[in-house]
Amino acid sequence: MSRQRQPIIGVIGGGRCSRDQQEKAAAVGRYVAQNGGVIVCGGLGGTMEGAARGAAEAGGKVIGIIPSGDRGDANEFVDYVIPTGLGEARNLLVVRTADAIVAFPGEFGTLSEVAFALKIGKPVIAVGAWEQYERIVQFDDPLDAAREALRLAKGHP
Repeated sequence: MSRQRQPIIGVIGGGRCSRDQQEKAAAVGRYVAQNGGVIVCGGLGGTMEGAARGAAEAGGKVIGIIPSGDRGDANEFVDYVIPTGLGEARNLLVVRTADAIVAFPGEFGTLSEVAFALKIGKPVIAVGAWEQYERIVQFDDPLDAAREALRLAKGHP
C-alpha cells in the first residue's frame, strides 16, 4: 500500500519585490499549506521569503533550494534547506521538484524557471506576470492561483 504524497507547489518570483507582491506570495504559501501542500522555492528573499513565511504561519512545510553551498543563506522560514552550490542552475531543481508553479513578476532567473517549467510540461500559473505566454494560466488573485496550482498538481506525481 502506498502513501498519498503531498502536492508540492513551486513559488517563483523576484528575490527583491514590493511589499504587496511579498504579501501575495505569502497568501499563496498560506493557502497551499492550509490545503495539504508543500512549498518549494529558491529559499532566499522577496517572493520566496513571502511564500515561505505564509506557509510557515499556516503550519506548513517549505523546501528551499538555494544557489549557494551555505545553509545559512536560506530565509528563516525554510524547513528543509538544500544548499546546491550551483548558482542559478538550481532554478531547474526548483522546477523539477514542484508539481505545479505559481509565478510572480521577476527577472531573468524567474524567466528561466518559467521556461524550464514550460519545456518539461509543468503547469505554470501566474499572478500578474508573464502574460505574453499563452501556455501560462493567468490570475489576479493569489488565492485563485494557489487553488488552481493545487488542482493541477493532482495530475502530476
